[in-house]
Amino acid sequence: MRASSSPTRRAAATLVSFVLLGWRCFAGAAQISATVTDQDGHPLADAVVVAVPLQGVAPHAPSAGREIVDQIDEEFVPRVKAILVGTPVFFPNKDNIRHQVYSFSPAKRFELPLYAGTPAKPVVFDRPGVVVLGCNIHDWMIGYIYVSESPYFAKTGADGKIVLGDLPAQTYRVRAWHARLQGPESATQQTADLGGNGRAEMSWKLVLKPEIRIRRAPVPGMRGHY
Repeated sequence: MRASSSPTRRAAATLVSFVLLGWRCFAGAAQISATVTDQDGHPLADAVVVAVPLQGVAPHAPSAGREIVDQIDEEFVPRVKAILVGTPVFFPNKDNIRHQVYSFSPAKRFELPLYAGTPAKPVVFDRPGVVVLGCNIHDWMIGYIYVSESPYFAKTGADGKIVLGDLPAQTYRVRAWHARLQGPESATQQTADLGGNGRAEMSWKLVLKPEIRIRRAPVPGMRGHY
């Protein structure tokens, strides 16, 4: 009969397991913290920061959740949406009037004929790039969907900050985008090496184009509603 393993061997095996587990956790615990401001140093909301591994992007399944861009009070909500390539997005109309959502952007050309409520099928964004949204009925309605080729991305809040966590410890090309960015997005690219301590602090000061918003049409009975 074969003797069972000794307590010493079991303890050694347990130690090895803990070491391997710790190494795996460390290997996936790298992170990038970033701050994005405008040319005057003010925190910039709705900027998208994307980290692309130099070794190439491994296949990742798009979010299994229900990604949505609403239409509320004749505006796209959120105005900027960041998603992984291949993600389907629904465009529910929560107004009491009909909208006709479309885009002529090379990354995704589509049109949802005049409708109310929620279309039965989502729009699948199958190419990376920036998709500018519009409404054929309401010219002032403008929105943006940023379709990332990398799963490591985030959108800044009002404080202009993001954290990309649980990154594999390697080197990344990191870039920042904003709807009013002056010049090409590629000009914002920086390199982050997460192979050492697994942490990187990054910042961008983006030069923005002036904001031009189309004047809203007045709604009868609502003073100052444009």
